[in-house]
Amino acid sequence: MPAQGKHRRPKSVSLGRGIAAVATGGAVLALPVLGATTASAAPAHSVAAEKAVAPVSVTAQANSVTKAAPAKHSVVSGETLSKIAREYSVSGGWKKLYEGNRKAVGENPNLIHPGITLTIGAKAAAPSDAKAGKAAPAAERTATAERADRTERTSAAPAAAPAAAAPATYTNDLDGWIKESLAVMAQHGIPGSYESIHRNIIRESSGNPNAINNWDSNAVKGTPSKGLLQVIDPTFQAYHVPGTSTDSYDPVANITAACNYAADRYGSIDNVFGAY
Repeated sequence: MPAQGKHRRPKSVSLGRGIAAVATGGAVLALPVLGATTASAAPAHSVAAEKAVAPVSVTAQANSVTKAAPAKHSVVSGETLSKIAREYSVSGGWKKLYEGNRKAVGENPNLIHPGITLTIGAKAAAPSDAKAGKAAPAAERTATAERADRTERTSAAPAAAPAAAAPATYTNDLDGWIKESLAVMAQHGIPGSYESIHRNIIRESSGNPNAINNWDSNAVKGTPSKGLLQVIDPTFQAYHVPGTSTDSYDPVANITAACNYAADRYGSIDNVFGAY
């Protein structure tokens, strides 16, 4: 058995950067040798690339925060806040434009008058990257602005006036005179019913609008009773109802004045069953 010899553990030697000479066909090539414990040097082109990219990034960042200076817009006929907001790409649409110009516009944003001057804020920048997912919000803002514009046009348009009701027509006879008188009385809050008016007319004049009493005490005093309900002139003038004829022989004027007098004296023509 061979004799055991003493063996020493070889020391670890860190290899430094050096130059190794390799002979190839008589020529000597100098090759760099990297030590195992040294860090690899970063490629030279990475530094150059970083230097080239940095100015571009700074410039892009500067451009992204640049805002347009506020502008002035003079309103012309036919324009709306929505239309102007879209023209200047106002962030926040017509509502934002109105908030900044409430004093000039007034309390109603639907009414902007030609000649007033609006202050327009910064113009919204168009999205630079379609992949950033901003196309959908832009479409939503456009749709909202269009809806607001339609609302403004609808609100600004004058509401169609309701069709005027056809005036009531009445026959030129006792029935028509009483019905027309009742309509006038209703407008002035004078009480009375068709039946009561008809009953008193038949008793007083038999339905003759030109009837006149020339023999009673009133006639003796020079104020004869006249018309359907036999009203003397002083009473007719005192209780004449506006909107009716001033002729005491006029059937409608005579009835309404008499009913107005009866309401004042008896509470209503309905309470009259004899001479009054």
